[in-house]
Amino acid sequence: MNKNFSIVLIILALALIAYNVTVIDFKNPLGEDSIIAVIGVVAALCAIVLLLILLASRKIQDKLKDQ
Repeated sequence: MNKNFSIVLIILALALIAYNVTVIDFKNPLGEDSIIAVIGVVAALCAIVLLLILLASRKIQDKLKDQ
């Protein structure tokens, strides 16, 4: 997986977060419909964190190869 593909996935995850935030009912965020949106936001945030870890590990791996 190259860097550009990872960036595209991060942008898609951010778009998913933006959509799910509009669905959440902030008066009752753990209600019937809102809980699915909250889970979607958390899942997208986890995906972003994992992709950022992957990008950081690739940078470290490239630096170690150059030595």
